[in-house]
This record gives sequence, structure tokens and C-alpha cells, in this order.
Amino acid sequence: MTKLSDSSRDSLIKRFMPRKQEEAGAGAMSSCAAVPESMCRFDSFPAYQKLLAPRMAAQKLGVEDPFFKTHEGRAGATTVMEGQTRLNFSSYNYLGLSGDSRVSAAAKEAIDQYGTSASASRLVAGERPVQRALEKELARFYGCEDAVVFVSGHATNVTTIGTLFGPKDLILHDSLIHNSILDGIRLSGATRRSFAHNDPEALDEILSDIRGRFERTLIVIEGLYSMDGDVPDLPRFIALKKKHKAFLMVDEAHSVGVLGETGRGIREVFGLQGTAVDIWMGTLSKALASCGGYICGEKALIDHLKYGASGFVYSVGLAPPLAAAALEALRILQKEPERVAWLRERAAFFLQKAQAHRLDTGFSEGHAVVPIIMGSSLKAVKISAALYLKGVNVQPIIHPAVEERAARLRFFLSCEHTEAQIIQTIETLSHLV
Repeated sequence: MTKLSDSSRDSLIKRFMPRKQEEAGAGAMSSCAAVPESMCRFDSFPAYQKLLAPRMAAQKLGVEDPFFKTHEGRAGATTVMEGQTRLNFSSYNYLGLSGDSRVSAAAKEAIDQYGTSASASRLVAGERPVQRALEKELARFYGCEDAVVFVSGHATNVTTIGTLFGPKDLILHDSLIHNSILDGIRLSGATRRSFAHNDPEALDEILSDIRGRFERTLIVIEGLYSMDGDVPDLPRFIALKKKHKAFLMVDEAHSVGVLGETGRGIREVFGLQGTAVDIWMGTLSKALASCGGYICGEKALIDHLKYGASGFVYSVGLAPPLAAAALEALRILQKEPERVAWLRERAAFFLQKAQAHRLDTGFSEGHAVVPIIMGSSLKAVKISAALYLKGVNVQPIIHPAVEERAARLRFFLSCEHTEAQIIQTIETLSHLV
């Protein structure tokens, strides 16, 4: 093949390139010259620069980065980090089922039968029996018609809200709602309003004022608030959703396996049927010892999501080992409600001891999540580091995840924690604050 010279190639390009395209290309080159180099560098993103500021300040003060520390084994009431066994309060393993031999065996059996991945979307490539078995068990657990599982808890909220609601709709949420809800609302394009934390009267006032301007309306609350450890008055919110012809969604990521005598969540606390709430959401990664998320509700809702939610239709199906682990954990939860009782006792004991030492526990009601408010991000990071050196692993929650004055250490309790471990932790903390 004859190789064209540079001049011949340029001549051909000019001959066959339309004049307008040539002019447009020249204009693009001219406009690109005015673009600063910083616009094509990741290290110049404003958000990244904002991230660096507190990190550099901490380094100057000799405070190490508290995040991304490595667990060298199972994380339960204790964990091994840097070769040392430490008391652990930074895992959602509420019922101790992550690492339970029965749950692990179920996952291993699923690997042997189905492999490690579903390898494709369930809609286009078919199902595994264990995926549907998990969905049916979740639906039965909630007293709903059906359920659908997703590969991520965060994506469950984002894709569900983004699929069901649009620009003509209104979504109202608690002011302390999880980030995944906010991302879902942004995706939907719906009008967003927040109401004061756990304040149904404030919600009622907003709805009375603007409900009539929109088509569909969604109210979103959590069953157990993961930052603060308190519970909403669910019957009051149900009454408001009926009054204002709205849908109600409850995020039970931290309340299933935690709330209620047998761990059935917030509806068990108030003695309600599953049909009292329109959309039940939960995750598989906490009390259920796996990974992923789910939605429970009426069949029309679930069908809509299975055929229309991008996070389900265009995503690989939940891996069979994860589905099997969650299913076995859910069955153990129902067979061994004493785990929930142990958790309830340990969490209440932790809250009691913390308050007895005059530590600020914020809104916590003693349901597995107990924050200790530090009042500044720097103090939270420093106290977390000091506890780590004394053999206690607990993570700081700092601005912008919470307001600066609300920076905290967030303690997650497990049914496996002992009273002695709790006493040791509280006494150690009280001497550092």
C-alpha cells in the first residue's frame, strides 16, 4: 500500500471536508485555547481542593487520617487491626450473623452451585432460584405482596425514587434523611422539600400549603436514623400520607433486625401491618449479613421496578452467594429472636452508661446506634485516634456529613458486645473527652 505524504493527506482532507465543518473545527481550536489547564485536571476540582484543606490541617496537628483502616478478619464485637485485637464499634453486624457458620455455609453452597456472580441482568439473562427465594421471604417477612432485590442499598433508593417520580411531583423528606434519598430525588427531577427532624406537624404544614400544586407526592422517613439513633412516630406519618393523598416510603436500612421484639422493624414497634406503608426499603448489608438492598410493597410497585428501574434492568443481578447469605440470615433472625433481645439490652446499657458519664448522646434512644457528640470535627478525629491507640475502634463522623457543631463518634452496638466491653469503652472515652 502506498503511503501518503503529509502534504497529500492534508490536501485530501481539505478537499472532502465540508467548509462549515472546517470552520467549526477551527473555531473549536480557537475556543479550546482559552480553556485553562486546570479544567482538565482532577486535582483542581473544587471539591477535591475542599477535601485537602482539613486533611492538611490535621497533618500539621499530628492527627492521622482515621479512615480506610484495614480489618484483618471478621468484624464483630472485636476485630483485628494492625495485628491487634480491638473492641469494635464501627460495623453494622448488629446480630453477629456476618461470619456465622450457617450463613457462611449457605454462601459457599451457592458458590458451588451457581458460581460467584449472576453474570448478567436478571431481566435479560434469567434468574437464579435463590434470588426469588430471598424476595419471597422478604415479602412474607413484611406482610407485602412482593419484593425485589438490588445489588446496592444506596442504588436501591436512588433508582427507586428516580424511576417512580418525576418533574411534576413533590418529594418531602426528613431533614436528616440519608444521602441516597437526596440523590434519588435529584435523579427524579421532582420538587424537593425537607421538614424538621421527626416533626410530623412541620410536614403537615408544608403539605397543607403546597400539596395541590403537584401530581404525585412522596414522603420519605427512616425507621431508625443511622446518624442519631432515634425512631419516628410512624402512625402519625401514615395518617398524614392518607390525609394529603401521598405515598409513604420508609428506609429500614438500620431498623430491620434491630427494632421490635422479633426484629421486624418499625412496623412491629407500632403493631402495624405491612400494607400500612407504600414502599418499604431496606439493606442486606447490616443485620442480614450480606450486601445489596430491597424494596417490598404491592405487586404493581415491584413489577414497575423490575421492568423499569435502571438500577435493576441495566445492572447485574444480585450475586447468588450474597442472596443465599441474606436468605439464611433472615431465616436465623426469625428462628432466634433472642439475638434481637441481646442487642436491645446491650444498646440500652451503652446509652445508660454514656449518659451516666455525662456524655452527649444527642437524640439516641438506645437502638443499636449511639452517637457521642464531640462538637467539632477536629475533636472527633483526635478522640477517635486516641481510642484506637487504647484498643477501641470507633469512627468519627465529621463535617460535611453532619454540621460542624454536631461532629461525633458514632457507636454501633452488636448483640455480641459484653457489658464488660461497654464499661471499658465508656470509661476510656470519658477520660479522653
